[in-house]
Amino acid sequence: MKPYRYIYLAIAIILASCEAKNIPSKSQPSAIQATPVQKAVTLDKNFKIASGQTLYVPVYSHIYHYNRQEIFELAVTLSIRNTDLTNPIIITSVRYYNSEGKLVKQYLERPIQLDALASTDFFINRNDTSGGLGANFIVEWVAQTEISEPIVEAVMIGTDFQQGISFVSPGRVIKSQKNDQRSPLK
Repeated sequence: MKPYRYIYLAIAIILASCEAKNIPSKSQPSAIQATPVQKAVTLDKNFKIASGQTLYVPVYSHIYHYNRQEIFELAVTLSIRNTDLTNPIIITSVRYYNSEGKLVKQYLERPIQLDALASTDFFINRNDTSGGLGANFIVEWVAQTEISEPIVEAVMIGTDFQQGISFVSPGRVIKSQKNDQRSPLK
């Protein structure tokens, strides 16, 4: 046999001994691709609030670079994660404001429930610069029991050519409700 035939034979043996991995197709979602469905709920006057918060989450639809002469546009993902091991929370409002403090978008038509350890997210496209440099989300949530506080944060990311940037902006509590016993509905 010629020497190159040994190389082909070795490659064929190596390939034959490799295990085939079951890679899900786009039509067959895997557990990693799945996202929880937002469960719309109705809060009535009998809903008792044991805890709740209003959070301010700073976000950036763009940042300046190159001596403020150029703008680097960013995509934004707002993530809300229920950290409680056993109890749900109700997200009552997710509002997006621009740099001037004007409401750009109200994301929820009705409150949604996040079960224990569930999460949800809201996305702003990179080319949507309506928020400006000082944009923010206001997120409001309530629960019928004392729970561990959810994690609410925004992830900003942008890439151009071989340059990329990403960072996280945590939410900050600006108002708390404890044992108020009143429904958020008036």
